[in-house]
Amino acid sequence: MTRPRDFRVISPGPGWEALPLPALILDASGRVAAMNDAAEIWLNISRNSTLGRVLEGDELSTRLRLSPSLGPLIARVRASDEALYQTSVVFEIGDRAGGHQARRAAVHAGAGGATGGAVTLLIVPQDDDGLHQARHVRSAARSAIGMAEMLAHEIKNPLAGIRGAAQLMAMNATPEDREMAEMIVSESRRIVALLDQVERFGDTSEPKLAALNVHDVLEQVRRSAQVGFARGVQVVTDYDPSLPPALADADQLVQVCLNLVKNAAEALEGKAGGTIRLRTHYDHTLRHPPDETDPAGRPLPLQIEIEDNGPGFPPAIADQVFEPFVSGRENGTGLGLALVSKIITDHGALIRVDSKPGRTVFRISLPKA
Repeated sequence: MTRPRDFRVISPGPGWEALPLPALILDASGRVAAMNDAAEIWLNISRNSTLGRVLEGDELSTRLRLSPSLGPLIARVRASDEALYQTSVVFEIGDRAGGHQARRAAVHAGAGGATGGAVTLLIVPQDDDGLHQARHVRSAARSAIGMAEMLAHEIKNPLAGIRGAAQLMAMNATPEDREMAEMIVSESRRIVALLDQVERFGDTSEPKLAALNVHDVLEQVRRSAQVGFARGVQVVTDYDPSLPPALADADQLVQVCLNLVKNAAEALEGKAGGTIRLRTHYDHTLRHPPDETDPAGRPLPLQIEIEDNGPGFPPAIADQVFEPFVSGRENGTGLGLALVSKIITDHGALIRVDSKPGRTVFRISLPKA
């Protein structure tokens, strides 16, 4: 096969072949302009027969097929210059007998350097054992959550008695003893609030999905915030009025957005010029990573962004903020964002965070109704 006349091979540099993972560079036309030795081996396809060919074009279709297509991911990288990734991409790799072997990988995509429009793809193989192990971990986590929910329910009963006894003691106590009794009442209430969060976290009921206007949800959240915990913060909106209805549980989505706005307000406490921005827009390229029930990946085009200009998350926990009991605040429980993540996951939707000093953005991606 001859290469197109306008095609130019890209030479990434001496470290390219030393990469331990399969890597490709696509030019502005989507043609393979560079591939390392690891990519040749993992994809079972030679460099000579690949360079100059469109990665997902007809010429390579007998040797290599991808599901879902990387086209939307590559388009987003070119449009935004962001480094993005997609998990659970299935590579159907041809063999000499004419059959295909399915291999699963995550694909990390970023701008390809000085060459305009080029995109670099780094392939991170995912073996099936790892997937099975992840399922076992999730199953164990669900069991642990169920146990925590049961314990929370049982602990709340004696706490109610302790709080009542402390309130009775305070009625006839000396000022010094009354202070201690009030502290018992206050701490008991704080523990009950924490246990309420544990119980909500363990709730396994399915969300009640229905068509809703995300702007109605955000306006409810904004009004509640500005008369309560966000009184000293400027809350501005940037809505796309053309958005179609989303498919979500209205009450749960309000809970998620209230939690995120409250976190933002707490991060801005004491900051002059603190601002929370509520933004919506449409992104037709975004999809849920494919799974057994939806091999193509479910479209999630409706985007909600909650942004603040606070200090951002501490670097030590920046990549763990959705895990239970991880908190950036001294008295935080670490369950708020874990509950947010659980609710969004139960919706079959996505939530991500991008945080640095001066700008933290939570992005929720929802399906259309």
